[in-house]
Parts: sequence; C-alpha cells; structure tokens
Amino acid sequence: MKLSTDLTLSKFLNTETLAAYYELTKPGITLTVLASMLIGFILGSGNGIDYMLMLHAALGTWLIASGTAAHNQFMEWRYDGKMKRTQKRPVPASKISPRQSVFFSLGLIIGGLIYLILVVNYVAGLVSLLTTLIYLGIYTPMKRISVANVFIGAIPGALPPVGGWAAATGHLGSTAMWVLFAIVFLWQVPHVMAIAWVCKDDYSTAGFKMLPKDDPKGYKAVALILPCLFLLLPVCYGLYWVDMNSWLYLAGSLLSSLVFLYYGIIFTRDRDKPSAKKLMFASFGYLPAVWAFVIIDLLLL
Repeated sequence: MKLSTDLTLSKFLNTETLAAYYELTKPGITLTVLASMLIGFILGSGNGIDYMLMLHAALGTWLIASGTAAHNQFMEWRYDGKMKRTQKRPVPASKISPRQSVFFSLGLIIGGLIYLILVVNYVAGLVSLLTTLIYLGIYTPMKRISVANVFIGAIPGALPPVGGWAAATGHLGSTAMWVLFAIVFLWQVPHVMAIAWVCKDDYSTAGFKMLPKDDPKGYKAVALILPCLFLLLPVCYGLYWVDMNSWLYLAGSLLSSLVFLYYGIIFTRDRDKPSAKKLMFASFGYLPAVWAFVIIDLLLL
C-alpha cells in the first residue's frame, strides 16, 4: 500500500506532470485576470493601499481563476482534441486524465472561494463565484449552441476588476468600478471575434457556434466589433471624468483605443483572416496598455 502511494506521489511530483497541471490553469489568461483584478483593487483603495490585503486578494483570485480555467478544459477536452490549436492541451494529449483534472480544478475553485470569503471579504468571494458560475455554467455550454456566447462570455471576463474593487472596499457601489467593467467588456468582444475569425476552421471542426461560420462575408462581425471599438473612447474617458485618473491616463488610453479602432477599421475593410489576425494582436496589446497608463498615471501624478 505504501509503495503504491509513493508511486502515485512520485508520478504527481514529476516535472512534466507538474508542468501539465500548470498548463491546465491557462497561466496567460489567469495573469490577465489577476492584472484586471489588481487594477480594480488599486483604484478602489484610493490613497491607502493595504498591500497585505491585496496579496490575499491576488492569491484567492489566482486560485479560483486557475481552477475555472482548468475546469473549462475538462468540460471541453473532447472538443479540444479535434482542434489543432488545442489538441496538445494536457487532457486531450493524455498528460492528465479527465478525472484528475476534475479533482484539481474543483479543489482550486473551492479553495480560492473559501480563501476570499474568510481572508478578504464575502463580497469579493461572491463576485468570484458569480464569475465562475457564468463562465462554466452558461458561457461554456453556450459556445456549442449560439453565437450569443460572445456577449455572455464577456460578462465573467469583465468581472475581475469588480472583484478587485470589492476586495479593497467591501462594496460594489461605485461608478468608477463599473467603468472598469465596461472597458474590459467592450475590449473582449472584438478580441474574441478576432480569435474566432483566425481559428474559424478549428472551431467549425469541433462544432462550436462561433459567428464566422454563419457570417462568411463578415458583415455581422463588423456590426458587433465596430460599435464596441467606438464605445471604448467615451468609456475610457469615464475614469478621467470621475477623477480617478488624470490627463496622462486619458491621453494614453484614448491613443490606445484609437490604435485598436484603426485595426478594427482594417478588418471592416478586408474582412479576412490576415486583417482578423492584425486585430487579434492589437487586442492582445490593448488592455495591458490601458492598465499600464492607469498605473503610470497614479505613480507620476
């Protein structure tokens, strides 16, 4: 019995296995979630940041975000195995069994939720729980039912700064907090649509209902993408309007939004994979740029 336990533990502690579990947490996406949460926490803190509380909020958010990403991969591992860009993920590649991924993901989700409620505050915990429930319970299954999944998925994607604000303040009653939510929500629609266009063949093979499949000429995609890109301009102005940030942030965020809009206009003109790829890479840089201007503004002015 002891030998069997030792072998199981040895297998779990194997470097390749640990790397597979780490990959299961989608570290790139989790880092984006953490960054957005920290922006909400910092702005919600005003002039007095509780760094220990911020550390606790970051740890709890990392746990539940990692678990959510891992459980999403469990739910979709059969479909991931049909797509070139995802077939090497840990579960479809048999690096980790579906059963192992379930225990791992649920452990992280439950652990993160308990940690946030007990160590940070219950409001931050409830926001994170809501994020996970919408992402796994509505968005993930809807990807195979309706193209409306883009807007449903944008809700949990935009909640991390709300969770950060809640962690710092214990409440959700702030205009600035909802401006942060709107920035991330509006960013996500062109971001996801661009990825869907670049990977439309893969999505179609796996049976996902992404818009390009029913929109070969891209007119519907343009109708969704352009309004969001235009709306980012006044929404980014919102943080300046409520006196959360100064002209430095305003100039940087508006410039970033104009660059993002420029690539959206290129996609509007061409409506093909190359222009979608340009928009996709522009979306990768947009949110980090806006958050960087928020921080630089706070540090310098």
